[in-house]
Amino acid sequence: MQDHEEWLNEILELIAPGTSFREGLENILKAKTGGLIILTENNEVIKSLVDGGFKIDVPLTSTNLYELGKMDGAIVLDEEAKNILYANALLIPDPTIKSSETGARHRTAERVAKQTSNLVIAISERRDIITLYKNEKKHVLEDIRVVLSKANQAVQTLEKYRKVFDQTLINLSALEFENLVTIADVVTVIKRAEMVLKIKNEIEKYILELGNEGRLIEMQLEELVMSVEDENELLIKDYIAEEKLADEVKAEDIMEELRELNKDDMLTTREIRSILGHGGNVNSLDLIIDPRGYRILKKIPRLPMPVIENIIEEFGDLNDINVASLDELDEVEGVGEVRAQAIKDGLRRLRDQVLLDRHI
Repeated sequence: MQDHEEWLNEILELIAPGTSFREGLENILKAKTGGLIILTENNEVIKSLVDGGFKIDVPLTSTNLYELGKMDGAIVLDEEAKNILYANALLIPDPTIKSSETGARHRTAERVAKQTSNLVIAISERRDIITLYKNEKKHVLEDIRVVLSKANQAVQTLEKYRKVFDQTLINLSALEFENLVTIADVVTVIKRAEMVLKIKNEIEKYILELGNEGRLIEMQLEELVMSVEDENELLIKDYIAEEKLADEVKAEDIMEELRELNKDDMLTTREIRSILGHGGNVNSLDLIIDPRGYRILKKIPRLPMPVIENIIEEFGDLNDINVASLDELDEVEGVGEVRAQAIKDGLRRLRDQVLLDRHI
């Protein structure tokens, strides 16, 4: 069975602003006539619940939906909301199915959703709201202006978190060149990255609900989260414990575990440290830990990941890569004389830059 988020995302995309379906729903809402709409993939199931009405089987347009919504009965659509199958239909669900709703239309909608597992939409003529039902799930659509306001507030929050994340990355890079990174420093950066990605997920839900009204928000989101996930993955590759690597745990597995953490767990260091494989007591947070060098090496232009892998396999960590001679780098498969010089120059430039940026 789909979880709530997956179910809701699919439906919000189906009824997003800009679609004929959503325009028809909004017109019914504004006309204050109320409405009951069901989407079905199985006509036989619906036939057992429908009494009377008209079988019409015509393409769905916003005008058709609005005009048919003036009738008292329910409107039955196909699963993709492309065609109107029945209009002015009386739905008679099993009355023994429990409902927490009070109005007759919403009680019917909830029972039909539970009985058929179809999406049912109830439009209230008094409360000016559109409510979605499917199985045991329920969601009330908010006014587009409210959603847009929330999305803008979330973007502002994301901007602040992104700035903090960028600063913690600069601090970490400086510590890496100074060989002073502790587990606590690593956990702090990962925590910031995960908070940025969680806010991103929240904004993506708003964008789905906004439809074509959310294009500007979507552009802002893409700009704000650019490279965060990549930086986080490289960070994890740098600091995942050797024991985890021996068990063939990959960075993608670690990222999946981090995504599953709730907000309370994200505020603690214990959970993140444990997922990385660095257990022990609280004092272990102050232990110095050496980065392998994935994240820093990736910042050097035209240095492909297979070559980075070879360099790290040869030298082990960033400190040894930093002190390696040109001849030693040259001997690594895929490096060569020219690339060896580019690596030495690139590391030196990066070191000077992050040490400068840390104090700005």
